[in-house]
Amino acid sequence: MFFIFSKLLSFAIAPLTWIFALLVWAVFTKQALKRRKLLISSLFVLYVFSNSFLLNLVMRNWEIAPKKHNELSRYDAGIVLGGMLWYDKEFDRMQFTRSTDRVMQAVDLYKRGIIKKIVFTGGSGSILHQDMKEGKYAEQFLLNLGIPAADVLIESESNNTRENAVFTQKLLAQKMPAAKCLLITSAFHMRRSIGCFTKVGMQFDYYSTDRYSGPYKLEFDYLLIPSSQAFEEWKMLIHELVGYVVYKISGYA
Repeated sequence: MFFIFSKLLSFAIAPLTWIFALLVWAVFTKQALKRRKLLISSLFVLYVFSNSFLLNLVMRNWEIAPKKHNELSRYDAGIVLGGMLWYDKEFDRMQFTRSTDRVMQAVDLYKRGIIKKIVFTGGSGSILHQDMKEGKYAEQFLLNLGIPAADVLIESESNNTRENAVFTQKLLAQKMPAAKCLLITSAFHMRRSIGCFTKVGMQFDYYSTDRYSGPYKLEFDYLLIPSSQAFEEWKMLIHELVGYVVYKISGYA
């Protein structure tokens, strides 16, 4: 039920949904003054959430900053959170998203000897396609890269960050009790992940990947020209902010 609720909430909090609702309201209202205010409001929302400068300002304060390699210790396991790939049935191959940096950074850490094993946690993020387990595709991907099967642990039943933590804790308690762990996920997702894994009693260090924020820039196009990419990243950030609040209220983080 929580999984379905999170999907509905994701739709409701998207800026595009707000803009669409304002425009529909404007079309059907009979009051000229209200219609004008609704149209202005929709333009304002569109501009704010397509502004790269404002996005970067908020993102810099939300993301957990990455660490340099010399700031890390040596770890028994690197825990990689899913949400980075899906299976394309038509062409019989895996499709990757930007968050694939999570697993690629884990592979790099493994090759450097910083982590001894890679633990991947991720099931299906779809309501309709619960059989599409991300973990099993990630396992094949890692094996194809030449990582020995003995150094890969897979958890493929979790549907969200809370379950990532719960199921991974159980897996490690069985397979690697007292393991020294490094939590690996996207910088924007790290805050909620830390909360969830701490809540289930795990101790770990963390390593942020695919950072979205960057240096402050006072350039004309960056400050004033709308960006479709910024619009999409705002959607992702709002989803994460609301998710963090919901997890806190629910006692998950």
